Amino acid sequence: MADSTAASPRAVVPAHEDRPVYVIGGGPGGLAAAYALRARGVRAVVLEKSDRVGASWRRHYDRLRLHTTRRHSALPGLAMPRSFGRWVARDDVVRYLEKYAEHHRLEIVTGVEVSRVEPAPDGTGWLLHATGGRELTGGAVVVATGHNHTPRVPDWSGREDYPGEFLHAGEYRNAKPYAGRDVLVVGVGNTGAELAVDLVQGGASRVRLAVRTPPHVVRRSTAGWPAQFTGILVRRLPVWLVDRLARPVARLGVPDLSAQGLPRPTAGLYSRVKEGAIPVQDVGLIDAVRKGRVEIVAAVDGFEDGEVVLADGSRIEPDAVIAATGYVRALEGLVGHLDVLDARGRPVVHGARCPRNAPGLYFTGFTNPISGMFRELAIDAEKIAKAVARRLGRARAAAR
Repeated sequence: MADSTAASPRAVVPAHEDRPVYVIGGGPGGLAAAYALRARGVRAVVLEKSDRVGASWRRHYDRLRLHTTRRHSALPGLAMPRSFGRWVARDDVVRYLEKYAEHHRLEIVTGVEVSRVEPAPDGTGWLLHATGGRELTGGAVVVATGHNHTPRVPDWSGREDYPGEFLHAGEYRNAKPYAGRDVLVVGVGNTGAELAVDLVQGGASRVRLAVRTPPHVVRRSTAGWPAQFTGILVRRLPVWLVDRLARPVARLGVPDLSAQGLPRPTAGLYSRVKEGAIPVQDVGLIDAVRKGRVEIVAAVDGFEDGEVVLADGSRIEPDAVIAATGYVRALEGLVGHLDVLDARGRPVVHGARCPRNAPGLYFTGFTNPISGMFRELAIDAEKIAKAVARRLGRARAAAR
């Protein structure tokens, strides 16, 4: 799969029309963009820092399944096999990404990490600085390094001196090492909720879930209707309207867990989505909390004298702490100097749009859409390919 000639040291292509489009990242977003570009006759070269495609998916915990349906999670040009079932498992996602790259004969260079992107010296295209002193010049660049790029761990006081086991959720694989142990999971996003359930089912003696802001919890599927379908239907409706419609649906479908420490959130569901907080899809959390198998506790404030200090002033001594505290996109070193990121480190635009001051630079996979990440990556890929082909076509016409 690797093509060493495409990323040889000091490889700078002088002719603008001969420059490929470089896609940074060999995950689903990058692969989809590369296929869509190739389908429009544009040479696309995927640069992947690991030795295989789908690296981030290979690192996810064992029980992970897509929360979106198989049919609405396929990338352009290749359906997911029916044998994967409705909710596709992690290992099947990896197999699909491998097959996708092979099926479309994508040009992928592995073991190459891009550290910086800047305008090409001749004023057309982009210059990429990569491992081994490589300098690659592309007619356009698609950044697809992923929403979950670098683990985020809050700067809790005293954590360095904590004697118990501490790990980020990105290091968690399964519950076997925690059987018979007291575990605190910090963070109630989809990952934290699922890890708490996995620990309970895997035999942990006690599982507590530290919650700062109560999340919206939705059923993954109700009477055969997946939550993703609703997300697709409402994604373009006004935020206030979706918030209003979601309240009675939540009351009907999800029990009130206030007595167990997990009250209904005060902010609207879609308002929270726009702030970056995707609803938690229930894969057993509701039942586990209701039965007391997962105990809800206050947020973590810090660590002191071998104990975890919670926001309500209480202290606990778990055997292990798992921080399901999310990830950062870590784009600052790559493109931060180009003034294309907002205050939270997110690209100011995505999909077919380029930043005004960075024509030919595209981003995909840095939003967390209510309608499903894979589905939006597929849509973005087609839009990006169309925009790139149009841009390169204009450049070639102007050069004649």
